[in-house]
Amino acid sequence: METRIRSAGKEVIISYQRPTVLIGERINPTGKKELSEAIRAKDMDFIRREAVAQVEAGADVLDVNVGVSGVDEVTLLPEVIKVVADAVDVPLCIDTGNPGAIEAALRVYNGKALINSVNGEEESLNTILPLAKEYGAAVVALLLDEKGIPDNADGRLEIAARILQRADSLGISRDNIVIDCLVMAVSTDMQAGLVALETIRRVRQELDLNITLGVSNISFGMPERGLINNTFLSMAIMAGVTCPIVDAARVRTAVLTADLVLGRDNYGARYIKDYRQRKTTP
Repeated sequence: METRIRSAGKEVIISYQRPTVLIGERINPTGKKELSEAIRAKDMDFIRREAVAQVEAGADVLDVNVGVSGVDEVTLLPEVIKVVADAVDVPLCIDTGNPGAIEAALRVYNGKALINSVNGEEESLNTILPLAKEYGAAVVALLLDEKGIPDNADGRLEIAARILQRADSLGISRDNIVIDCLVMAVSTDMQAGLVALETIRRVRQELDLNITLGVSNISFGMPERGLINNTFLSMAIMAGVTCPIVDAARVRTAVLTADLVLGRDNYGARYIKDYRQRKTTP
């Protein structure tokens, strides 16, 4: 299964047989005071620097979210999409639950975007999937619905099947659906990691779809979050995650190591290249 997304000049192919694709998470104001302030102030230079820094750190795709209180997403999101697309050559992930903002962003995006996201709620299915079809975009499918996030893999797979059925009825091909299996914090639910990993494994085996995940959710409320994130990310990649949403600067080495062990790095060329760059960088 290959999911293809594009910028004006670059195509990224997401596949279990290929190296892990990193979706950079840093243009998302959740928990980021400085970015939130920059978004409110329409500080495009700040956003541009964040975009460039992520790509330099190894991000293959950039997630773009401007969801700050008091901000008109319909107006601002397309402006930010244009700024980021002009600053870097990687494909973009349009991240908002506002259908109007999604459509406004898709209108100005030159390429094939990834929409983040649709879920199993009827309102979401009825508004987001038609936009994905109309604009030829790929879409992230969150395994939650009106009842929330199921606390077991069976419940999450049922939602995945429902989303796939609706997408198929609209003529959206399976390769344009990327599943987000969802992970909660282990600080509040000690089974959260296990449930996420089991869901990933089953989506991979039973649905054969590409899989994303907001990795840092696992470590909320815990000390040494980076250690937890990298350990969990390696497990998730082994289970089937193909395009995690991450801070590329913090996880790239762990991802390259996982890809090396899983046979996705010819003679370790990518790992060795990264090692040499790290050793020569002041």
